[in-house]
Amino acid sequence: MPLIELSAIERTFLLGDSTVHALARIDLSIAQGEYVAILGPSGSGKSTMLNLLGLLDRPNAGVYRLEGRDVTTLSPDEQAQVRSQRIGFVFQSFHLVPRLTAAENIALPMMLAGIPAAERARRVGKALREFGLENRSDHRPDQLSGGQRQRVAIARATVMQPALLLADEPTGNLDRSTGDDVIALLETLNANGVTLIVVTHDVTVGARAHRQLRMEDGRLIGDERRDRADHRRVTSADLRK
Repeated sequence: MPLIELSAIERTFLLGDSTVHALARIDLSIAQGEYVAILGPSGSGKSTMLNLLGLLDRPNAGVYRLEGRDVTTLSPDEQAQVRSQRIGFVFQSFHLVPRLTAAENIALPMMLAGIPAAERARRVGKALREFGLENRSDHRPDQLSGGQRQRVAIARATVMQPALLLADEPTGNLDRSTGDDVIALLETLNANGVTLIVVTHDVTVGARAHRQLRMEDGRLIGDERRDRADHRRVTSADLRK
């Protein structure tokens, strides 16, 4: 069973007297564990696609099934629960809470989900170790580098052990070297079973994915795959070298 199934998805917006087709009859299937890049110019619909996949937006028509469940029919509260438990988000601008420390930012999704304090502490400690942030646990975002802030954001996005990780231009605010480290970290998570979907305008980043979806004017115009054997498995140990 695919992790994601989109059937005849339409998303339109009214702009003055005109109707803009942000997504036009999208049919798409993504398997559990895939590593997918969504590419396209500004206005192509890739961000709308990401918002829809992350249940931050609803289609005007069509069906979205996540893990076999039609999530387009869920109430806002039910969609919020699915987002909390099954979907992680990584954004270009990090979206960390400024007044919280790195450890507190990582713990935030678990607090909102009502996970007991002892389990929160265990998972936060594990995340800090795995993401190389042990010495930054009590630092606020303004005391961290861009790469460290993105590591905190990725740790926060994955601490609930989601099936799906959505990354929106995750290297957009980083220099090339730091961006490469962040992509390698995301690829480690994918190699360990998390389905990874990256929206990017950077063809170098997109080329690393096992599958590239190309969008234009709200339509899916390309779907290319490459052999996973071409992509070297990257481990957490590699990232700490």
